[in-house]
Amino acid sequence: MKLVIIAGPPSAGKTAVTRQIIRIHPELKSAYLKIDVVCATEDEEIRNEFHIPAKKVYSGDLCPDHAGIMILDEAIEWAMTEGADMLIVESAGLCLRCTPYTTQSFGIVVLSAISGIQSPAKMAPMIALADIAVVTRIDLVSQAEKEVFREKIRGIRGDIDIVETNAVQGTGMRYLTRAIGEAPDIENPATITLRGIPPLGVCTVCIGKTNIGWKHHTGVLRQLDGDALMFRGD
Repeated sequence: MKLVIIAGPPSAGKTAVTRQIIRIHPELKSAYLKIDVVCATEDEEIRNEFHIPAKKVYSGDLCPDHAGIMILDEAIEWAMTEGADMLIVESAGLCLRCTPYTTQSFGIVVLSAISGIQSPAKMAPMIALADIAVVTRIDLVSQAEKEVFREKIRGIRGDIDIVETNAVQGTGMRYLTRAIGEAPDIENPATITLRGIPPLGVCTVCIGKTNIGWKHHTGVLRQLDGDALMFRGD
């Protein structure tokens, strides 16, 4: 079974890309998992449109990317039980610092061409560790804007493959789907690990303390004029 992990900011077109992948690969039985925070209907839409197994997981108070890490092994087991040839995991995309890609997966970062030319720099880790970048809504920008956006992505990682598409219509998606078809299957789920190291989440804000000011907190902290993180114990 193939594992495809799709990341990117909210409303970049991740689900539209997912639809095209499923539509262009009818020979692969797909399973779909959507990870979100409060509300998601994508699983119902995908299930009704393509008649494939689909689930969603709400992370609630937990970081959605961290929640995805915690449940991914069970998701793989579920998809294999359903007889899937490909599991597509779509992240919530709320933390531009986290990168949900794992070893033994095909990682896709989805970016919107209308999000601004500086947006690639704001999600650099998500781009740097992906296998391919998909730029959506290219029909809404000029050729010059597309070229600048492409160079901004390559400024993060020079050798990354870039697909430009109007994902709703599926233009330009053949290269992406061919790359997915050539991607290797999972070898051993028990040995899958993250490709990158997630940001530290060790502070009392993470466990619900609402005071402002680092002096009221413990764990990994930051000051206004401090260049480095510091640790403060009890």
